[in-house]
Amino acid sequence: MSSEQTYIPGTCNIGPNEIKRRRQAAYFGLILTIIVAVILLTTHVSHLVRLAIVIPAMIFATGLVQSSKKFCLAFGLAGIFNFGQLGSTNSVESAADRKADRRTALGILMQSFVIALLLTAIFELIPS
Repeated sequence: MSSEQTYIPGTCNIGPNEIKRRRQAAYFGLILTIIVAVILLTTHVSHLVRLAIVIPAMIFATGLVQSSKKFCLAFGLAGIFNFGQLGSTNSVESAADRKADRRTALGILMQSFVIALLLTAIFELIPS
């Protein structure tokens, strides 16, 4: 069995179906980010209001990081994993494994937040 099909604590907690779902979330977040950016730019709102772009950018970044790392942030925090059909999960039994998963999940959250903040900062540089 390849590592893509096997739970590895702190490294891999989702299989191909879940990875595809995270990739779709990234695409959705990207499209939403572009739509919101166009709306905010064409309505000439203040730079303070333009900071709202961070929300769809976070959706994009979180999906992107999770799909590339083959690790679900929510599953890591909840102590579960899934390599089967969507909607089915297994529990992580070991306390040490759950701790490793939580650490990775928090790292993914931080990475996603940094990416979303960078995208927001770049967007803020665009003249109104």
